[in-house]
Amino acid sequence: MGRAANRLVLGATCFLLIITGLAGCGAGTAHIQEADALIENGSYSEALDSLEVAENSGEDKRLIHRSRGIAYMGLSDYYTAIEEFIAALSLSNGYVRDMDIDISYYLAVAQYRTGDISAANETYSAIIAIDPGESDAYYLRGRTYLMLQDIDNAKSDFDKAVKLSPDDPDLYVQIFEAMSGAGLADDGKRYLKSAMELNTKLTSFQKGRLYYCMGDYEGARQSLESAVSEGNDTEAILYLGRTYEALGDTNYAASLYRSYLEGDPGNAQVMNQLGLCLIDLNDYNGALDAFEKGINIGDPAMDQSLRFNQITAYEYTGDFDRAKTLMADYLAKYPGDEEAIRENDFLSTR
Repeated sequence: MGRAANRLVLGATCFLLIITGLAGCGAGTAHIQEADALIENGSYSEALDSLEVAENSGEDKRLIHRSRGIAYMGLSDYYTAIEEFIAALSLSNGYVRDMDIDISYYLAVAQYRTGDISAANETYSAIIAIDPGESDAYYLRGRTYLMLQDIDNAKSDFDKAVKLSPDDPDLYVQIFEAMSGAGLADDGKRYLKSAMELNTKLTSFQKGRLYYCMGDYEGARQSLESAVSEGNDTEAILYLGRTYEALGDTNYAASLYRSYLEGDPGNAQVMNQLGLCLIDLNDYNGALDAFEKGINIGDPAMDQSLRFNQITAYEYTGDFDRAKTLMADYLAKYPGDEEAIRENDFLSTR
């Protein structure tokens, strides 16, 4: 039976960008701005309606295609999003470099979501060709190289990323997590060691996350407890909970997540982690409730993880018919998920 995926969306690993405000504030973009505000609020269908009005009103075609692409991504229609981003890029005048880069990042995300890793890799290469100083593009291209089993180029890109952003501890952690996910945790630890050398520049949360990744859970607990007392933000809670799980106190981890959700019930990340924690506690019905609530929050960055974990929870309950139905829906939305394809092969035997 498959294991629930601990697919936390932390930092740049979420592969979901935000509205950058490139639409400007001129009178000729009023409906586009309205659409972008709707997108930020998760109202993607309504945003598309506003963009149709914008098009009929003769507003900026390039910005319309860009915003449509983002809206379609929110609706998990990545193929249509790709068409929109390509249309936006085709309208480039060759001078608005920042806009080209912005749209290209979105395009790469959409390509990645469809499972076309090679295309995403090429798009990140195009970004680097426009601006060789884009640290994020090197990091993200490195991730695609990992998925393409090109380890040497992945390491080269990660090294270039940290050379461009040597004082960014989050980047070091993201590289480690990417390499760890590819079975290269030992290689990835050298990045963690480099990050620890930034000691005087690290926050309590950053120290705690580094300790966690290095397997020093007691050090992680102490730093993350301080981080939570300082701000109680989502990432600190997630890592503190995961630390207690690693220390064997899963019940306390679950209580941390529940306590946090009392004040922020619309946090899909924490809801997802609570569900995973409850699976470990063999509370499968509780896990299903958490995943269902998380899905209903409508956070596109967490939708894939929540739906996959929901399927796994149904498997644990023995309801394979329900799991098969949900898996068919899942693969229709996320056809490039190789782990889900393997899990579907398992389900087909039940």
